[in-house]
Amino acid sequence: MESEVILGNSNARFSGVTSTMLQCLEYQRQWISVRVLGKHFLPDGEMNVKLWELITLAREPLPGGRWRVFHARRNDEMIQALLLKHVFGVKIKILFTSTAQRNHTGFTRWLMAHMDAVISTCQAAASYLSEPPKAIVPHGVRTDIYFPANKRSEELAHLGVHTRYAIGIFGRVREQKGVHLFVKACIDVLKNNPDYTALIVGAITAKNKNFVAGLKEQIQQAHLQDRILFLGEQPFEKIPRLFRAMSLVAALSDNEGFGLTVLEAMSSGAAVLATEAGAWPEVIEQGKEGYVVPVDDQPAITEKLDSLLSDPVALENMGRAGRQKALEKYTVEREAKQLCEIYRSLQ
Repeated sequence: MESEVILGNSNARFSGVTSTMLQCLEYQRQWISVRVLGKHFLPDGEMNVKLWELITLAREPLPGGRWRVFHARRNDEMIQALLLKHVFGVKIKILFTSTAQRNHTGFTRWLMAHMDAVISTCQAAASYLSEPPKAIVPHGVRTDIYFPANKRSEELAHLGVHTRYAIGIFGRVREQKGVHLFVKACIDVLKNNPDYTALIVGAITAKNKNFVAGLKEQIQQAHLQDRILFLGEQPFEKIPRLFRAMSLVAALSDNEGFGLTVLEAMSSGAAVLATEAGAWPEVIEQGKEGYVVPVDDQPAITEKLDSLLSDPVALENMGRAGRQKALEKYTVEREAKQLCEIYRSLQ
């Protein structure tokens, strides 16, 4: 098997990790020979390699004695790679991307200690590693898919929004994502900012139905049910257009591995209001592309949202600055190139 790189793809449920892998893959397959262990969500089934194929076909190194690289992004993918290498004798070097911003379990630390290299996506995640990572490779965004609207008014009309501007929060609707903080801030702020509608975009699971019912009751009591709207889960292909309608996107999670929402918003020309989670404090320059506030700080969120909505011109300028930063520093192509350089350094 001549493939230089094997990518782990062990999760049958679509996640941010899956999205990152697939977006980078679109570029990497142009530059290197790559196969994917796990068929989930692959656009091209021929890229999938089965475990038995790796075991039987990859026991010899590549021509010239070069090593294949197995890129793991999850614990179970590290386990797969270690079994392939040490039990079945597959000739691979193993790379792991660590994104977690928390103390790792003893088992995870043991797995990482047996990697040939560990990288991270931001300094915050790197700070939880026992040794400095080989590199920091920030995630990127598809700037050709997430781009500003030519006429935001047309995007709003498409959504049936009748105010001049829209703000939003994206992701599964649950407390960990800070949706309750967003709703409370909107209730306090929208009454004095009649030009704005707030949109909440994301799946509502059975577990969170009571949580959402409580939020809807608060909205109803404030008589804002026409201006704070739950759109539910949206098809993946419709998400970029929703971002294009936004003047501001809030990202208020308790914690994040990286947090692509902010990059998707910036690339779409929206200002951002985010908590000090994930890579957000490293991505957002205060007052330039938006603002970062402490986690779970309702007064700070409400105060900053009120300030931002009171100045649509400043919001527009922040959105332009965010788009420029995404183009310069946070494209998927840039991320994919950096990863390919690391793969080659391990071979």
